[in-house]
Amino acid sequence: MTVLSTDGLCFAVGHHALLDHVSFTLEAGEKVGVIGRNGSGKSSFLKILAGVVQADDGLLSIQNGLNVVYVPQEPEFDHSMTVFDAVSAGLGEVRELLRDYHRLSAALAQTPDDEALLKRLHELQNAIEAQDGWQADAAVARVLSDSGLPEGAIIAELSGGQKKRVALARALVQKPDVLLLDEPTNHLDVGAIAELEKNLNAFSGSLMVITHDRQFLDNVVSRIVELDRGNLVSFDGNFARYREQKDAQLAVEAEHDRLFDKFHAQEEAWIRRGIEARRTRNQGRVKRLEQLRRERSARRERQGQVTLQLTRGDAGGKIVAELEHAAFAYGDQTIIRDFSAIIERGDKIGLIGPNGIGKTTFLRLVLGEIAPTAGKVRLGSRHAVAYFDQMRSALDDTQTVFRTIGEGNDFVDVGGRKRHVMSYLGDFLFPPERARSPVSALSGGERNRLLLAKLFTRPANILVLDEPTNDLDIDTQEVLENLLQEYDGTVFLVSHDRRFLDNVITSSIVFEGSGSLKEYVGGFNDYLDAVAREERLRAQTAAPPKPADKPQPVAKVRKNRPDKLSFNEQRELAALPDAIAALEAEQADLQHKLLDPEVFKQDYQAAAAWQVRIAQIEEELLAKLERWEALEART
Repeated sequence: MTVLSTDGLCFAVGHHALLDHVSFTLEAGEKVGVIGRNGSGKSSFLKILAGVVQADDGLLSIQNGLNVVYVPQEPEFDHSMTVFDAVSAGLGEVRELLRDYHRLSAALAQTPDDEALLKRLHELQNAIEAQDGWQADAAVARVLSDSGLPEGAIIAELSGGQKKRVALARALVQKPDVLLLDEPTNHLDVGAIAELEKNLNAFSGSLMVITHDRQFLDNVVSRIVELDRGNLVSFDGNFARYREQKDAQLAVEAEHDRLFDKFHAQEEAWIRRGIEARRTRNQGRVKRLEQLRRERSARRERQGQVTLQLTRGDAGGKIVAELEHAAFAYGDQTIIRDFSAIIERGDKIGLIGPNGIGKTTFLRLVLGEIAPTAGKVRLGSRHAVAYFDQMRSALDDTQTVFRTIGEGNDFVDVGGRKRHVMSYLGDFLFPPERARSPVSALSGGERNRLLLAKLFTRPANILVLDEPTNDLDIDTQEVLENLLQEYDGTVFLVSHDRRFLDNVITSSIVFEGSGSLKEYVGGFNDYLDAVAREERLRAQTAAPPKPADKPQPVAKVRKNRPDKLSFNEQRELAALPDAIAALEAEQADLQHKLLDPEVFKQDYQAAAAWQVRIAQIEEELLAKLERWEALEART
């Protein structure tokens, strides 16, 4: 059943049409991912569906009584509110009753004999019961518990990620029929994203979500709609399925445009022939050419691809940093406890852990900005660091885009050659008119592209990237991935984008809490696999021994005489030592290969297959050792 639809929807900003006669339907219970380039109009489309923005033309149809809840990219709150007040804000009159009830309950705990308070509390209980408010109160308590947010905390004291969780919790307690989310994973850590995926998969209503998180799209949505050059194109399935269909569509489109352009060129050549051709000109053919010209003029070319190029500095020393039982603490708060590691040139390290756990402190430690409170940190030589800050503090909102890059000059040095600032900005999809705009007028994705452009003009052998994918569209993310894979310097990547981590890093440093850090080889999924193996081994070690089977009575027992093995069992026992030795040798060889970080750059799929084989060998060894022990016991 269709719950929401549009027909011929149009919306433009200035002369640029973001929505060009868009038609769309949303079915009950459907989960749709909305993707597209930065600035293509995705947020405007969602705002029109939510009734926040009015379309220029077209029809929007919404089922009667439908509860549509919209969560913007940057949620707005009264910063003096508590978390409970903010989450329950969508409950209407019930919210005021519940707020008064919670406030009076707290007051009554201080003065339990106050008759007036008791009377008022009883009145509130009756009013809440009459409006079925206790279910709403339970829903608020449940989402607060799931999100780990303290209900009494003040909004002004929360981080960006916590505010986003409050906004999502407020939306869910309203029991929407249609939930519209704009970039819900921005500022959320991996654990919070996983919790959000779980809640959205359990959500029974219809969902539309704008996100550039490819793993999130694969895990949550059942349909992808792409806003491309003013048109909305639908693809069944998750992001992986969309990618297959999109590649096929682009190939067809490119062939169609090639044939069209060829025919158009032939007709243009015909119309420009000499006097003789003009005398015998076919008027129908002339009209057809005029139509071809109109179609060619109306055709909106696919937006260009971002071109990224790093300015590499001095290679520096082989060792970036060596940590030996390093620790760091702020007073009584331990951030890092007894951590040892060697970070070499060319390593691409992902820092994984919840917000506020100490990733920035670790970076400052290995870059020499702070000294350890215990242990040793030895730094390498000739560090040239380029830092991408997720807060974009390197950007001045009062400056133009052009001046931000040129810093008063018309040319910049990129990759050892001079480039005009306007040409260089074109590589990052900033047209000349946009290059003259102030930074304050840029969207989130454009600000990220500008910061990357500024960052890449600086020679660097160490890149520190703090949430570089926030607001970046998928195409730009993939270009950045390719650039980092080929970069021969050292990369420290702080990101909650699991797919981006998998495609870039060669090892992970995981912050497990209470100052505990642990290093894992490979990408994000390799870390998850390693943790799962560790948990299985712990479970096997901790499991109580199985009770011995009750021995069966034996008719005649001959003492001090071993149980005779069959011929096949004797052969099996003789072969087991060689089989075990072969497995151990294979395992050692694979582990030695995985110690080389170059493996993950040159053939990541092979490295992943080796890790799977190592786990299989571990299981085979256990089985063969148990069999050997059983056969030996019988002899």
